[in-house]
Amino acid sequence: MSIAAAQTEHVEGNDQVISEALISEVKQLFPHELGIQATADGMPTLWVDKAHIKELLKVCKHDLKAGFAMLYDLTAIDERVRAHREGQPASDFTVVYQLLSFQRNAFIRIKVALIGEMPSIDSVCSVWENANWYERECHDMFGIDFDGHPNLYPLMMPPTWKGHPLRKEHPARATEMEPFSINDEMQDEEQEALRFVPEEWGMKRSGENTDFMFLNMGPNHPSVHGVFRIALQLYGEEIVDAVPDIGYHHRGAEKMGERQAWHTYMPYTDRIDYLGGVMNNLPYCMTVEKMAGIEVSDRVNTIRVMMSECFRLQSHFLFFGTFAQDVGQMSPIFYIFTDREMLFGIIESITGGRMHPSWFRIGGVAQDLPKGWDIKMREFLARMPKQLDKYQKMVMNNRMLKQRTVGVGVYNTAEAIEWGVTGGGLRATGSDWDMRKQMPYSGYENFDFEIPVGSNGDCYDRAMIRLEEMRQSLRIIQQCVDNMPEGPYKTDHSLTSPPVKDKTMTDIETLIHHFVHSTWGPAIPAGEACLPIEATKGLNSYYLVSDGSTNSYRTRIRTPSFAHLQQIPAISRGMMVADLIAIIASIDFVMADVDR
Repeated sequence: MSIAAAQTEHVEGNDQVISEALISEVKQLFPHELGIQATADGMPTLWVDKAHIKELLKVCKHDLKAGFAMLYDLTAIDERVRAHREGQPASDFTVVYQLLSFQRNAFIRIKVALIGEMPSIDSVCSVWENANWYERECHDMFGIDFDGHPNLYPLMMPPTWKGHPLRKEHPARATEMEPFSINDEMQDEEQEALRFVPEEWGMKRSGENTDFMFLNMGPNHPSVHGVFRIALQLYGEEIVDAVPDIGYHHRGAEKMGERQAWHTYMPYTDRIDYLGGVMNNLPYCMTVEKMAGIEVSDRVNTIRVMMSECFRLQSHFLFFGTFAQDVGQMSPIFYIFTDREMLFGIIESITGGRMHPSWFRIGGVAQDLPKGWDIKMREFLARMPKQLDKYQKMVMNNRMLKQRTVGVGVYNTAEAIEWGVTGGGLRATGSDWDMRKQMPYSGYENFDFEIPVGSNGDCYDRAMIRLEEMRQSLRIIQQCVDNMPEGPYKTDHSLTSPPVKDKTMTDIETLIHHFVHSTWGPAIPAGEACLPIEATKGLNSYYLVSDGSTNSYRTRIRTPSFAHLQQIPAISRGMMVADLIAIIASIDFVMADVDR
């Protein structure tokens, strides 16, 4: 056994001990029966009867020492045509809760089996504030009712939509349904369905001494950064309440995962956070590799880290320029885009693409680094520290920007966790939690870098965190350039995509293997896994379920932007409309990341 294999076995052994200890701890505090499921990712996975789900979640959040304070994700699986469910209870639909403990640096997965065509389960909005949108999304996509939810109004789909898209009987392709057409009557119905009715959201049209004004900001407004609407209830310029309205950018990214081969789905991941490029490939690759038992070389890990940090820079460049622009500064974005274009040129020289190279592969990367790849990278690394100092002086030290952002859109660490806020938005409150440090992956434990932390949790701190994160990304990239390991850029494993081609012209078995994988793609062993990463905007992950086929049975994409937008009403009430512009700019979201 190699040293690396021995270390891996030791880590997995420790994870199993920790998992068993956690399950034992939960059982001591929870009096009802629990089922235990083994998963490829080793995450503690418990099954509970739907009558006791809220009780169990309260135990996990409040009663456990170092409890699971964050509802990281809530989704569902249509189990009705799934073949491989060994060791799991009978279920037509399964609701899946994934919780995160920042003190333990650990996740736990809770699952509930539901029987029937239109099942129901208790809402957990009283346990977590951010359960609201997740339950509405589940209701949209699967038709599951959440009893006690304050308002199961459609979230992702239009109010007039018929059916539930992630149920297995719903068409997966445009060719499976009639060509879409709309007449004048239907258009009027669709327009009327979009009318904002305050009473549906518990709002009054008038107060004791005044009438409120209702204002649609978006879905086409330059400051909302995409097709995104916020219906505002105003008392003069003051925001009384707000209702974010999403889904205009929804294009069925999770449904697409059910009909694409494991490998051909890779380009779709690039378009989720379309500013994150190959960083979107990483959690998908890592999760498939975990299910397939694929281990990559140190060189692959280092290349992946380097390119991911390049795209973290790209995303932060755009954020920083548009943030300054939204609060009134025009010049910074032009200076910043000069550096962004320089980095795009380097990325293109390595991957062949700019924003969406889809360059990572299951088991490695598309090709090895080209000869002389480091020359332009070193020039860029030498240039950027002075540039970042210039940005700080130009933007963050600007008196008017400080007046617009300091003390605006404030929330603390506990509130951030309650709403599912991760990434820079969480660290701006004073928390130093970063998955690259606390739960390292892809070799991040081998790099020397710091975690920038704010103190006020306001718009200004959220911007300053991104600026400091750019400095740390430069440190990580510099270490990659200086210490790039030798070795293969792709592992020699039967389930990698595309498979190794060396012997295809001399060995018929290898030729057949290559042909099958290149046409149908690999069949990933039945199971499920989820390996989150610290993406450009917060925690991002793919919860993948394989039924032993050449494509995914269920692809769940947990994005940070979805969680972050849900908090807008809580941090904007009592502020002015102009303050809302600064708040939206500071969140750093992408609507494709929200709507998927």
